[in-house]
Amino acid sequence: MSDDQHEGYAYGTGRRKTAVARVRVYPGDGTTVVNEREPLRHFGRRELEEMALRPLRVTGLAERVRVSVKVEGGGVAGQAGAVSHGLARALVAMDAELRPQLKAAGLLTRDPRMKERKKPGLKRARKAPQYTKR
Repeated sequence: MSDDQHEGYAYGTGRRKTAVARVRVYPGDGTTVVNEREPLRHFGRRELEEMALRPLRVTGLAERVRVSVKVEGGGVAGQAGAVSHGLARALVAMDAELRPQLKAAGLLTRDPRMKERKKPGLKRARKAPQYTKR
């Protein structure tokens, strides 16, 4: 039994911006729970729910597995990306043969984009105060 394979479920951690998702995939009936709520109620928008659950559609396992997710940090869009990443990793932990199709869909790559830090003398990362000639 590998580190990502536990008693009766496969585990995957997903990250995006400052959000972290801990995903468990069990054999089951196709129910998905995000922070003890249904995905649409948690994310609030259909596009975000679809982004988060894309690995299930790509692999065609939406009706054959039960997914439990705990996600924290960031905003809803970052959380949806983190859930997608964690779900893809958990599916690979469950069945390594799914790896090529998830990789081809770009679902196993962690999105490295982060918020750029604020620099001294500027209002934001790059926005400068208005220039005054006189």
